[in-house]
Amino acid sequence: MGLRQRDSEQRASHAKGAWTAAAMVGVLAIVIGLLGDAGRDWLAYERSAIAGGEYWRLLSAHFAHLGGSHLLLNLAGLLLIAYLVGAELSPGEWLVALVLACLTVSIGLWVLLPDLEGYVGLSGVLHGLLAAGLLASAGRWGIDLWIVAVALVAKLAYEQMVGPLPSSEGLSGGNVIVDAHLFGAVSGCITGASAAIRVRAQASI
Repeated sequence: MGLRQRDSEQRASHAKGAWTAAAMVGVLAIVIGLLGDAGRDWLAYERSAIAGGEYWRLLSAHFAHLGGSHLLLNLAGLLLIAYLVGAELSPGEWLVALVLACLTVSIGLWVLLPDLEGYVGLSGVLHGLLAAGLLASAGRWGIDLWIVAVALVAKLAYEQMVGPLPSSEGLSGGNVIVDAHLFGAVSGCITGASAAIRVRAQASI
């Protein structure tokens, strides 16, 4: 088997894993959405509840949503990420990127936004997954990924300097916590850099 064929088969396997992971995350988010307000209240990031020992909220909050439009918006973003960079990380690396993004966003909110009482949604994690896939594939970008990378950096910069993108709060149905996007992107850079090092190490063998 040639190196190029082996690389192609590995990328196909990675892409399949990414789509499987996206489907599982999507199903989980939809099921939680079907639980309605009661499910969201039990799973959301709530500072007082976490302080009282409900630590599962640090993870579960990212799979709960404000409503149907918020959920659909995030699921669309998840599918787009799987399409654009799904082949860039192994299934295990996608899992690490997902969990690390969840925890980084939640811990970032806890430490740096002490006045924030509540948070739900996958958007911070999505920024982490996209950043991870982009950084893992750095040096192999086509024009499409260059555009995505520039757009991601520009979006994060705009949100930090100005605030949420116009209409984003209307689409999501509530306040947009832009710092969650930044925290997620930082975690994604860590995972993506680790994956890039792995790829370069394998290529040098």
